Amino acid sequence: MDESFMLMLSNLLHLHNSLDSSTSLLSSPSSSSSASSPSSLLPSSPPTPLLFFTLASLLSYLASQKKPTSTKPPSSTSITTTNPESSPSFSVSAFRALSTEHIWSLEAPLRDSQWRSMYGLSYPVFTTVVDKLKPHITASNLSLPSDYAVSMVLSRLAHGFSAKTLASRYSLEPYLVSKITNMVTRLLATKLYPEFIKIPVSRRRLIETTQAFEELTSLPNMCGAIDGSPIKVKRGDIEGNMYKCRYGYSSVLLQVVADHKKVFWDVCVKAPGGSDDASHLRGSVLYNRLVSGDVVWDKVINVRGHHVRPYIVGDWCYPLLSFLMTPFSPNGSGTPAQNLFDGMLMKGRSVVVDAIALLKGRWKILQDLNVGLDHAPQTIVACCVLHNLCQIAREPEPETWKDPDEGGVPARGLENEKSFHYFGDSLRQALADDLHQRLSSR
Repeated sequence: MDESFMLMLSNLLHLHNSLDSSTSLLSSPSSSSSASSPSSLLPSSPPTPLLFFTLASLLSYLASQKKPTSTKPPSSTSITTTNPESSPSFSVSAFRALSTEHIWSLEAPLRDSQWRSMYGLSYPVFTTVVDKLKPHITASNLSLPSDYAVSMVLSRLAHGFSAKTLASRYSLEPYLVSKITNMVTRLLATKLYPEFIKIPVSRRRLIETTQAFEELTSLPNMCGAIDGSPIKVKRGDIEGNMYKCRYGYSSVLLQVVADHKKVFWDVCVKAPGGSDDASHLRGSVLYNRLVSGDVVWDKVINVRGHHVRPYIVGDWCYPLLSFLMTPFSPNGSGTPAQNLFDGMLMKGRSVVVDAIALLKGRWKILQDLNVGLDHAPQTIVACCVLHNLCQIAREPEPETWKDPDEGGVPARGLENEKSFHYFGDSLRQALADDLHQRLSSR
């Protein structure tokens, strides 16, 4: 009950006692005294208590009418206004006004620039994400609108906000922000992954990719570049040193394969940060599919009598295999043909380095992941899906975030990889000799 009303009621009771001490509003009839007060101005009468109770009830009703009402959502969502100055700007009504009214009064470049500053992507790409996720979010019985929930999660991924910070901004409980983040990132990582992260097996896409890499490197039939990158995670979730990466912080390892457009066509997050790139590759679905022959690339060329199928390139931290070309030497100690090949291979590999730098620059949460370790993989994969959406839509590239230059020892081949290594070695030498001859004759 309001404090001012309680004070008013207390004064009323004191006034009643001073007017009629024989009847107390807070005492039982048996405890009332029969003696009259000499200071009583009005005669005591039975209707007096009823009168004062009526006045008290009237005042209580008036006080309740003036008191602002608060409503709770029908679900378990409990809304707590922790930052009243900023929360109105991020309310559902404010978002609805922005997305349905204000946005159409802006020119497209200004509109999309404003949207990117808030959510990391333009309005058309945002609506694409919402349209694809809306049926799944609706089925979850979330009490918030689908587009509002997606916008909240995108702002967290784009700016790296913690659940607590976002809860204060959106006037929600931190646990609810975490719950919504987990739901949206899981949907991105599972429902949208098959549509936007695909191995280039169609002939049209394969020809486009290999031709673009050949224009960049002069090496034929290259279809992608592979690399790994540690994603920093909260240290409180970690026990032991298996998650400590080569840069000294706790992390999980991200492995991606990118094409010439910096679009990822394979993503894997399975290893702790202390793992090496070769071990992470061998534990991935991609490796098992390539080794088993499950991935069939319908584009075979002949190079010096060798049948060369499409291959990916990586640095010396990966094993040399028939489908994975690596440099001859990390320090340029090979023959002229081998050194030329190494330079062109690393030029092709640079696209995946740039793609990872762009990924971390666009989705800043990956610079210091502030979700639980159990939800780290799906959050990372969700950012990769969003990255591809932006690249496919040709979104402007923001400032990138590059990891320090990495070192590492050359990967060793395993016993069960001997045949793949043998064919890979012969293919690499044939490609190097062919490249040297072609470029020397120009």
